[in-house]
Amino acid sequence: MPDSAAPMFAFRFDVAFYATRLAGSDFAAEPLASGAFAECSGLEASMEAKTIKEGGNNDTPIQRAGPVSYATVILKRGLTPNRDLWRWFENTARGQYAQRMDCVVTLNDSAGRPALAWRLASAMPVKFKAADFNARASDVAVEELHLVHQGLFLL
Repeated sequence: MPDSAAPMFAFRFDVAFYATRLAGSDFAAEPLASGAFAECSGLEASMEAKTIKEGGNNDTPIQRAGPVSYATVILKRGLTPNRDLWRWFENTARGQYAQRMDCVVTLNDSAGRPALAWRLASAMPVKFKAADFNARASDVAVEELHLVHQGLFLL
């Protein structure tokens, strides 16, 4: 995806779900599911630092990289053209834990072209919240979808 000097706005993004890819393979041409969401939070990775105390070196502990953990990604206020995301959650809740998908969140530039994308590897839904039914409200179909995953990659 091209680097650009123009600012990118965080409200222009797409979310697509693909079959979890194998090492070295590309995504299929078409996503298995997709949706338009108003908010995406939790694109976050943190590393726990390991401190090593070296004998004879009393003033400077050595810092090493520790395990990486990933935040739960939360998609809010979404619309989808079908029931695929609900079926995915339902299948996972019934014990089909191997049914993982890669989620790609693509940030678009001001012209609507992809500017950068994040891939959530082997994502699994852990919470699905439908909008409340209220005749006076303007809520959308999927209030929240929480995803845990096994890796965050900038594409």
